Amino acid sequence: MAKTATRGRRKAPARGKSKARSSGGGLLPWAVIGIAAIGGIVAHDHWKSIQPMLARPSTPITRDTAEPRPVVRKDAPPKQVALAAPTPKVAVPQPQPLPPAAIPTPMIQPVKAVPPPASAAVSQTGTVAFGYCGQGAHINCVGDGGVFWYKGEKIVIADMASPVVDQARCDGERRVAFAAKSRLLALLNAGPFTMNAAGKAEPSGAPRVVSRDGRSFGAQLINEGLARKPGAAGSAWCA
Repeated sequence: MAKTATRGRRKAPARGKSKARSSGGGLLPWAVIGIAAIGGIVAHDHWKSIQPMLARPSTPITRDTAEPRPVVRKDAPPKQVALAAPTPKVAVPQPQPLPPAAIPTPMIQPVKAVPPPASAAVSQTGTVAFGYCGQGAHINCVGDGGVFWYKGEKIVIADMASPVVDQARCDGERRVAFAAKSRLLALLNAGPFTMNAAGKAEPSGAPRVVSRDGRSFGAQLINEGLARKPGAAGSAWCA
């Protein structure tokens, strides 16, 4: 019974310890107040040296410090590097052609007329159709057995002489004149012929030797009895 009563009682705290705790808890606030007062006095005395330190700007937060750098993965594909664009070719200006007024015009030399060859001046080829000359203009026609017009020029056959119808002295001479005229028209219309000059042109006509394939028309008429050689007597047609 005595033990039970003893365990039920609580031990009373010691008086010395409680006083120490109460005194320690009361001194702490006064110590804080004292330290704050001393700090205020020191700050007031050294305000001029402390003020520049408080006025310094704070270090700005840069992108390098604010944003974390991305971690490069070893298995990531390599970045594609853009190639530099090729330098464009500079167009070289081409020389512009000179205006027509600036181009020097070469001096034109007078061209001397070249005379035609002698053969062309004395030889001519006829290819036109002929008829008998009438009352109108004589262009390409036959006047009698030894005279005709070629392109308006009067031609006299130089290597023969034949009677003229209007100047016939007898009927025989007139018949020969008509026959020679008709034969000369047939020879001229038979095809191309050649005329070679046999002298200077006169009012009575231009003397020509007319031939085809090297055979003279005058020689043919003489052989046929329709003409005679120049200068021979013509009284035989009226005998």
